[in-house]
Amino acid sequence: MSEHGKLSYVEFPASDLEATKAFFVAVFDWSFTDYGPDYTSFSDQGLNGGFYKSGLKSLTENGSALLVLYSRDLEQTLDTVTQSGGTVVKPIFSFPGGRRFHFTEPSGNEFAVWSESDA
Repeated sequence: MSEHGKLSYVEFPASDLEATKAFFVAVFDWSFTDYGPDYTSFSDQGLNGGFYKSGLKSLTENGSALLVLYSRDLEQTLDTVTQSGGTVVKPIFSFPGGRRFHFTEPSGNEFAVWSESDA
């Protein structure tokens, strides 16, 4: 249920909706619902959202917000990202509280994946 004043939905551009959907299915086991040829949505991923047909990209170098996913096994997720058509744009690095890497999916949107630091 949506709560007043809380984040509820996020949307991203995607130049290739089919490639973007296939990537997120392969890497993160997402499922999608299509709403015509120019829009697809995802749910139950911590935050619901969708991708709309567009040649634009969401990149931090352009000031875009960065959505960060969690992984129990950062190296395995990095391998799956690259094997599924993603491009690592920032290799694994440490930050206070964990480690993460940034990648772009097939339509060029930038995301990150984080994990706790190894003890």
